[in-house]
Amino acid sequence: MAMAAVLCSAVSACSAAVASPRRGTRGGGGGGVASSMHHLKLLHRLSNFSSRFAFFPCMKSGCVTFRTRGNERIFFTSGNTSVVVDSGSKRRARGPLMAAKKAAEGSVQEGGQYKDTVDLPQTSFNMKANAVQREPEIQKLWEDKQILQKLLERNTGEPYTLHDGPPYANGDLHMGHALNKILKDFINRYQLLQGRKVYYIPGWDCHGLPIELKVLQSMDADARKELTPIKLRKKAAQFALKTVNEQRKSFKRFGVWGDWEDPYLTLSPDYEAAQVCVFGQMVLNGHIYRGRKPVHWSPSSGTALAEAELEYPEGHTSRSIYVVFKMTGLGEKFPEELKPFLPDMGVAIWTTTPWTIPANAAVAVNERLTYAVVELPSTTTLEEGAKIGKANKRVGSALQAPVVKYVIVAADLVPTLQAKWGTFLDVKGTFPGSALELCRYKHPLENRESPVVIGGDYISTESGTGLVHTAPGHGQEDYVTGQKYGLPLLSPVDDDGNFTSEAGQFEGLNVLGDGNTAVVTALDSHSALLMEEAYVHKYPYDWRTKKPTIFRATEQWFASVEGFRQDALDAINQVQWVPPQGEKRITAMTVSRSDWCISRQRSWGVPIPVFYDNNTGEPLMMEETIAHVQAIIAQKGSDAWWYMSTEDLLPPQYRDQAAKYKKGTDTMDVWFDSGSSWAAVVENREGLKWPADLYLEGSDQHRGWFQSSLLTSVATKGKAPYKTVVTHGFVLDEKGYKMSKSLGNVMDPRSVIEGGKNQKSEPGYGADVLRLWVSSVDYTGDVLVGPQILRQMSDVYRKLRGTLRYLLSNLHDWKPEENSVAYNDLPAMDKYALFQLATVMDGIQDSFNNFQFYRFFQLLQRFVVVDLSNFYFDTAKDRLYVGGKDSYTRRSCQTVLAAHLLTLVRSIAPVLPHLAEDAWSHLPFVFYRDGGLQAETVFEAGWPSVDDKWHSFSERLTFWTTLLQVRGEVNRVIEQARAGKLVGASLDGKVYLYVSAPDLQQSLTSLSGSNEGVDALHRIFLTSQVEMVSSKEAGEDLNLTYSGNSVLETGGELWVGVDRADGAKCERCWNYTPAVGSLDGHPSLCERCYGVVTLGPAQRTPVAV
Repeated sequence: MAMAAVLCSAVSACSAAVASPRRGTRGGGGGGVASSMHHLKLLHRLSNFSSRFAFFPCMKSGCVTFRTRGNERIFFTSGNTSVVVDSGSKRRARGPLMAAKKAAEGSVQEGGQYKDTVDLPQTSFNMKANAVQREPEIQKLWEDKQILQKLLERNTGEPYTLHDGPPYANGDLHMGHALNKILKDFINRYQLLQGRKVYYIPGWDCHGLPIELKVLQSMDADARKELTPIKLRKKAAQFALKTVNEQRKSFKRFGVWGDWEDPYLTLSPDYEAAQVCVFGQMVLNGHIYRGRKPVHWSPSSGTALAEAELEYPEGHTSRSIYVVFKMTGLGEKFPEELKPFLPDMGVAIWTTTPWTIPANAAVAVNERLTYAVVELPSTTTLEEGAKIGKANKRVGSALQAPVVKYVIVAADLVPTLQAKWGTFLDVKGTFPGSALELCRYKHPLENRESPVVIGGDYISTESGTGLVHTAPGHGQEDYVTGQKYGLPLLSPVDDDGNFTSEAGQFEGLNVLGDGNTAVVTALDSHSALLMEEAYVHKYPYDWRTKKPTIFRATEQWFASVEGFRQDALDAINQVQWVPPQGEKRITAMTVSRSDWCISRQRSWGVPIPVFYDNNTGEPLMMEETIAHVQAIIAQKGSDAWWYMSTEDLLPPQYRDQAAKYKKGTDTMDVWFDSGSSWAAVVENREGLKWPADLYLEGSDQHRGWFQSSLLTSVATKGKAPYKTVVTHGFVLDEKGYKMSKSLGNVMDPRSVIEGGKNQKSEPGYGADVLRLWVSSVDYTGDVLVGPQILRQMSDVYRKLRGTLRYLLSNLHDWKPEENSVAYNDLPAMDKYALFQLATVMDGIQDSFNNFQFYRFFQLLQRFVVVDLSNFYFDTAKDRLYVGGKDSYTRRSCQTVLAAHLLTLVRSIAPVLPHLAEDAWSHLPFVFYRDGGLQAETVFEAGWPSVDDKWHSFSERLTFWTTLLQVRGEVNRVIEQARAGKLVGASLDGKVYLYVSAPDLQQSLTSLSGSNEGVDALHRIFLTSQVEMVSSKEAGEDLNLTYSGNSVLETGGELWVGVDRADGAKCERCWNYTPAVGSLDGHPSLCERCYGVVTLGPAQRTPVAV
């Protein structure tokens, strides 16, 4: 372990200086401190060649303490250097490097005369990334050299279209934005390296209420009074464009490539015109209609909302009520034996929206359920206004002093209702739900009768009474049932959520406030309220204002999903969904989806191109009128709808009738905006192809952009607009909590990259560490991020950077055309290293192809830390540093290192583009891509190919896997010997081996017999000698203090013993050999070093000289 040896040398001098701070140099006093600082600088420089060491000097009286990047601790004292390492550190001696470094510092010490014969690593590639400054420089390099444009011109593969889902242009970016855009960039850069043409057009959603609210919030009350629709629209457009510019800078700083100079904006005239065209095609196909139906209505926003514009926060509490409606007539199927109860019989319902009772038009039952007539006692065990547990309950007059003595409820719910109402319910008889059809009851607050009807499977016994209060004007299922029975569509609520005059005594009251209370009070006064209780459940809120919504029947424009639902379901089956459960989710949403309300009562959006007859209100909307408006918008933008007259907006053949019509004021749902992007962008932009290869957004878009895009595309084109859909989860903090300002756990991606106000607590990691985090998480679910996780990512990044530095520094004198060694001439260890590289590359390519970037991260991390740093790099340093500059085995090792460098740096480029480009710019040789042209940047080099020969080593894989297991056991016993002070470094030791498997024993014996071969056991174990013993007993007869037994995975017993190495230590390489002291002119060298120093290395020899 040459690095440890170098550290020992430098710190020995440093410790001495610290121990004697008053001791000066020959030139005068004060040299001690200067000397110690000099050696600390040396240590810092040495650390740049190994990612395993981090230095934390702690100068006490005569000691210096350092900590490695793992769990190892290195402790030095003056006069006696000792190194303490944990059992997993695989303590090694790296004598050559140590000696050369000490000599380079001018020390008179052992090995100094041979310092010029040691080939030290050399590179200007800094171990410190300095990402905050360096990454923008690299991005400017790409921009100045127009690398993306060059790739698009040069690449000859098929176009690859990843269509960007537009974020709202209404605020700063958060970690969810970073996750989304960086994932897309992984895919785009990978496809570019594959030689495909990737035209990525980023986009922004610029219309809609979020932006309109931002504008309104920035104005005072007086300014709002003067605000006309056209003024509002101009302010909204200015706000959106400003936000686009700010977000664009951040996305570019993430390292995301795309056509940032010409993104798509939903407010641009060409986009709006394409959207109107999609709308027109749906009109002509019969999928758009106007009707009065219940929709989600936001009183706080004053507009209808789509399902995707709702959220369902936990903890909403409603005032639920049990109410009895007195029956006035029975249907033909009602049981004869129960008809005598009629004068005093009623149906019991339960609702969480008491304010909808004035609009009640029916009571629905499930024909497959069994119902019961139960008798209410004259008293209840619950006191009026009683509170039970944590749930507020109030007994109503209908239970306190029943006017209706016999109540119909679902038979299965009788025990539940007995417990809830605190009374015994005497069952008088049961019957199927179908027997209740067309029975009649009197509305408790209005002078009208209504029927009992058959509903659907939405009526169950999970809660309530099994009978459902039905108000077709306030619920989708109620509306469907109402259509079936011709029920009146009552909706006595205005745009602000207040009761209208149709609600009689409740006029002017807010349905979500005092109006709700007033209805409950009125029911109680009419002896209809059985019980009131608080009910906690999920309730729809406006996702923008964070306030409750209501269901309300209004005149709106709808897309008839029923008209093409099956086509949409068929299209879903043709799409690849990642993860697979995404298909089930969007299928369920499409199956249950009602008609899509696409009209909004707002000014900031694309207008619905319709004209209304002034007298009849009939709409005028046909192919000619839509096409004319579309052409105007394409030229002037959608503002024209507001500032142009009706006469100018109508086509020529209708202008003489302009006085008869007025233009509509509704705008389209913003989900229709973004849902038309496949037509406005993918079909219209040069270089893109429809359907898109990929859509990638958050999992919430199954009911948002994925679905709106699917519906518009299927309704007009008959197929889905995408081939593959990938979804990711939400970003949570390290504890799994949702990020929010109130919790103080919001993480700003800009601060992650550039650093926060306090650089110590919030250091700037650069974009690549952020990107590395994205690659490390399984994005198919929710992902975690926080300071500790980012520190871990920074450590992994540093290890990767250290690996590239090792590769670059040991290739400083390598010329591909002169020094490459043919595969068939490589030692087995080098072939094994290439086999591992090929295997890892197969896995990495597979992970990119399947969008499994966390597998890329795992494969890369394990390969760099375990396969390279802990094995191949460890064993390679001997022949790289002291084997002779032009020795065949050094060149063979460099051939393998070059393969690793060129492969790794290109394979990490999609994820870590800045690191890859930084390393590429320090290549010590020129790389030519296919065609003989120099690849000046890593992306011009293309994706690395794996030589088929590298896989051929699989025939010997079992032996080498077993050999590495043997090596691990050897390391364990050596560590015991080191702890017992038998050896200091592994080169001080000699290993004795025995395996019970005859074939393996023979193979290992042949390797132990090679004194200088690259594949010799002592080179693999990093010891000075290895000797095979004939049996375990023969080994035990050696009476070694340190030995161990284990069972090999391939079967058979392994015995390992360790003793001091034979002979003396070579001054140059620190290997022990009996030849030291016997060679003329260089008595302190071993035979190998003697040959290198006096004769020069052999050019074509299979030994490590």
